[in-house]
Amino acid sequence: MKVLVQKFGGSSVANVDRIKNVARRVVSYRKKGWKLVVVVSALGDTTDELIELAGQITSEPPAREMDMLLSTGEQISCSLLAMAIEELGYDAISFTGGQVGIMTDQTHTKAKIVDISGGRIRKALQEGRIVIVAGFQGVTQDQDITTLGRGGSDLTAVALAKAIGARTCEIYTDVEGVYTTDPRIVPESRKLNQITYDEMLEMASLGAQVMQARSIEVAKKFDIPIHVRSSFSTTEGTLILKEADKMEDFVISGVTLNKNEAKVTVCDVPDKPGIAAKLFRELSREGINVDTIVQNVSRTGFTDVSFTVSLADLSKTKKVMEKFSSKIRAGKVLEDKDIARVSIVGVGMKTHPGVAAGMFEALAQKKINIGMITTSEISISCIIRKKDAEKAVKSIHAKFGLGRQA
Repeated sequence: MKVLVQKFGGSSVANVDRIKNVARRVVSYRKKGWKLVVVVSALGDTTDELIELAGQITSEPPAREMDMLLSTGEQISCSLLAMAIEELGYDAISFTGGQVGIMTDQTHTKAKIVDISGGRIRKALQEGRIVIVAGFQGVTQDQDITTLGRGGSDLTAVALAKAIGARTCEIYTDVEGVYTTDPRIVPESRKLNQITYDEMLEMASLGAQVMQARSIEVAKKFDIPIHVRSSFSTTEGTLILKEADKMEDFVISGVTLNKNEAKVTVCDVPDKPGIAAKLFRELSREGINVDTIVQNVSRTGFTDVSFTVSLADLSKTKKVMEKFSSKIRAGKVLEDKDIARVSIVGVGMKTHPGVAAGMFEALAQKKINIGMITTSEISISCIIRKKDAEKAVKSIHAKFGLGRQA
């Protein structure tokens, strides 16, 4: 069966006209002989609006109830798209994540996919129907609704592509592909024709909002080609592949920015073996992901431990750390929301010396102070003040000659 999975983001289905536009595009592929599974996100800013609505009820909504609430957004868009396709004279059927057998673990708001049966999808495709699936969601063995984290519709699409043996997975968004940096910050940024799974995974993890990082992990694991493209044009986008054909020898592929992080510092931690392990184990038990970590040199038998977490986890992190600090007789727990992470990514960094120096020089030229630094084999990240964020991106992007004029 010649099967294609397409995913349309919230901006692509933000209103009735855009839903009708998506329906026409889907039908155009059906006319070419494709069997289609279409994954959709919630309309426009629906998810943010639902989160805000919950916040008006309580500052700490139960995770299970948040999943019940947020999953409704995708159900609206998938049913409306099915109706729009029917209006064009083609048979379509919409399903929730649970109805197509997307089984997850019990981690509400950040669930991991355990299995996908996909039986109802295969049956509908054999009947000649276009299948529309609500992204971002699944169910537990107890039939509780779960969600897959922000951007989870990407993961739904890639996982379905694997489960039903699709040839490729198209991700439609409001930009024409993956760029060297956010075009809204640097208008002369360059669209990449191809990028490797490793580079895209690193960029997504470090703040690029084109795709969810977990979806890239699945694509890499099962070698599923992804085509990122715009739902508002027919131009070719960016292919995400195991190996990319790089005609030009660019040291780095992109510059990313993440403003949705916060720094937490636990002061006066006893400088004893095993304390750090216990500290981060407490966070792990609560499902809190920690990124950059810095521990000061001990001079008096005590040290300060600083680390970054997502803004969404800040409140929970502070509570966990205050309890832990009291338990080990440490000091205050401080928070800093006024930070941003700027990063460079590229497989070329492995064989080119001086990349870190170039990044630090670009920041120094704009008098931007670096608070924390972290590196991987193909990335370097700096924690800076949020007010300097966009200035930093522009300076680094220019330093490495990533613009179209280069």
